[in-house]
Amino acid sequence: MKAIPREAKKITYSTFIRNLKKKSFLAFQKATLVGCLLGDGNAEISWESKNYRLKIEHSVKQKGYVFWKYEIFKDWVLTKPKFCSKNHSVLFRTISHPDITNFGAKFYQNKRKTLPIDEIKIYLANPIVVAVWFMDDGNVIKRNGKVYGYHLNSQSYTYEENLFLQSILRKIYGIKFSLEVNHGKHRLRIMREDERKKFEEIIKPHIISSMRYKLG
Repeated sequence: MKAIPREAKKITYSTFIRNLKKKSFLAFQKATLVGCLLGDGNAEISWESKNYRLKIEHSVKQKGYVFWKYEIFKDWVLTKPKFCSKNHSVLFRTISHPDITNFGAKFYQNKRKTLPIDEIKIYLANPIVVAVWFMDDGNVIKRNGKVYGYHLNSQSYTYEENLFLQSILRKIYGIKFSLEVNHGKHRLRIMREDERKKFEEIIKPHIISSMRYKLG
């Protein structure tokens, strides 16, 4: 007897689930999804090794951020965010969905997160994508209580991919990021005040209140 997929719990192929899979993401939801995939979000391959679902997990400190994302994707989430004692985090998963599969297939190659070179310029032109990426993977650089710059912790990408991100962000927004080595990996950094102010102007309108601390 063929086992029923774990994701399903006997309802994956119901009319309800099929209809959820047919409901397309709105533009804001797609932009948020891309920002998540650039950052801490994970597109997980489903049981049949064909479709992707989205996993969102952040520390308890960022519980509000998790629930903000949940509100965005809740039409495709069967269970509300839950506490994970092992990682002291809060998480949720969506069902597998064609839009997640479309983006997941672009961001993952041989099970490694990578940059979709052909599309990334289009994605990053949307400030929402950049803001979500920063909320996921950014941090403020402070010295003696004063803001000196920001990091985009892009260490999961290769040196060449970081160079590409650096180039694209400069072409789109005119912002000059530098590359910094952190534990043998490269990440994006911005230190000059005029460049930092440009970056703040782009992302600040899209940073939610519970994540404003990342701006310093």
